[in-house]
Amino acid sequence: MESIKSVINSFKFDGELVRYETFGSGHINTTYMLTFNNGNVTKHYILQKINTNVFKNVDGLMDNVFSVTSYLRDVIDKNGGDKSRETLHFIKTKNDQKYLKLPDGSCYRAYRFVDNSKSYDSVESARVFKKSGIAFGKFQKYLSDFPAHTLYETIPDFHNTISRYNNEFIPAVRSDVCSRASSCSDEIEFIKQRKDDCSKLVNLIKANKLPLRVTHNDTKLNNVIFDNDTNEAICVIDLDTVMPGLALYDFGDSIRFGANTAAEDEKDLSKISLSLEYFEAYTCGFLSQAGDSLNQCELENLAFSAKLMTLECAMRFLTDYLNGDTYFKTAYPQHNLVRAKNQLALVADMERKMPKMEQIVRNYTNN
Repeated sequence: MESIKSVINSFKFDGELVRYETFGSGHINTTYMLTFNNGNVTKHYILQKINTNVFKNVDGLMDNVFSVTSYLRDVIDKNGGDKSRETLHFIKTKNDQKYLKLPDGSCYRAYRFVDNSKSYDSVESARVFKKSGIAFGKFQKYLSDFPAHTLYETIPDFHNTISRYNNEFIPAVRSDVCSRASSCSDEIEFIKQRKDDCSKLVNLIKANKLPLRVTHNDTKLNNVIFDNDTNEAICVIDLDTVMPGLALYDFGDSIRFGANTAAEDEKDLSKISLSLEYFEAYTCGFLSQAGDSLNQCELENLAFSAKLMTLECAMRFLTDYLNGDTYFKTAYPQHNLVRAKNQLALVADMERKMPKMEQIVRNYTNN
């Protein structure tokens, strides 16, 4: 395996390498922060080793991110924004390729780090969460005319919840390869009782009531970066799962992550609930940008999408736990089970609060 320095030397970075260090808190890829000096100017870049166990079609993935970021730069420029800060700028290799593939099959890509910026791993205030809603709403709005059919599906059936249920969760329960099913029988039954929820949005797509759009598909708060000085949201990052999807997926996953009153792996379930204050803040921000492009069916299912994305995430954590923790990074043997229990507790609280959630959505629409 080639050294990181050798990998770094394969890209068109500007200046002389000063240092590199691991960076970020993502579950999937391995990320490094690179610091370069060019005269009196210090520049920072991000280098990532792509998880090829998760992303099988790296060519398609990188075609997606280059196409979308190029398109976004044009739209941002036309709208008077700063295209150098408001979307990612990927760096090609010295051989003019979109990513580096080594003989052992490992793949690396690089992009400019947006200087004077920060991210949040957890929601610190309703105000910050609203700003992330504005960022993802703007992302949706700016890509509203992008030809979604030209994008590759980097993870097939990524948010196809009924497929997740039938083709991943149930087989994991039945095979029980690690003999863990007995330790999570209540959680398994909870998910089984909500099988019908898993098919709801998929059926609406088939009925042509929900349009496929260019969506981010991983809209956690820590995938938005904020300006250090103004604390305004400036850029949406982590574009690996940008592909055709539903606006509901983006909205729902944001709520799942950001409106939980506890961290995603909090063990004390009594601390877990949906913050209606945060739900309203994000809804206001998101709809202020994307609202005009959503149809009535999308608006009617926004609140439900938060529950569905939380249920899906719980199902994925539990599936990975049953399969022996092969997908998500874990810090200890029960980590994925703790995450699943956490998300299911949030689902239960959303079910109790669904009428209030639906009313909040109506308050920010014209219907």
